[in-house]
Amino acid sequence: MTKILLILHVLAAIVAVGPVTVAASMFPPAARRVPEADGAVAVGTVRLLHRICRVYAGIGVSVPVLGLATALAMGVLGSGWLITSIGLTAAAAGILVAFVLPRQEELLGQLDAEKPVEHAATVQLAMFTGIFNLLWATVTILMIVRPGSTTGA
Repeated sequence: MTKILLILHVLAAIVAVGPVTVAASMFPPAARRVPEADGAVAVGTVRLLHRICRVYAGIGVSVPVLGLATALAMGVLGSGWLITSIGLTAAAAGILVAFVLPRQEELLGQLDAEKPVEHAATVQLAMFTGIFNLLWATVTILMIVRPGSTTGA
């Protein structure tokens, strides 16, 4: 059962978190390019990137749920590396929900209203997206190279 939970956890992380990190990273430059490109197509691209982020963020809830179930089955729920990973995952989710998605919605609203998007706003969004991605990269590293690993790695 542990192996099945671990497989589901890893697959959920790849399928859910991967698209969010890529789409969120593509959003700020795509929003900046709207005035230079074909307006309707460019705004459609930005809208699609936001939708990917929103939908896959919802699916991403399965990652910590399956992770906690896996940790419980493995008996490592009290391990320091796992507690750190849980904290970093919560921080990443908080940044996504509190900063990335709302700012994407604000910029998309401006683009829909054909208002100019301030460069500073896209830079700030890119910063929050970078922090989100860095937190997920750190969690991934902790999951692979965990202290006390029995894999020998």
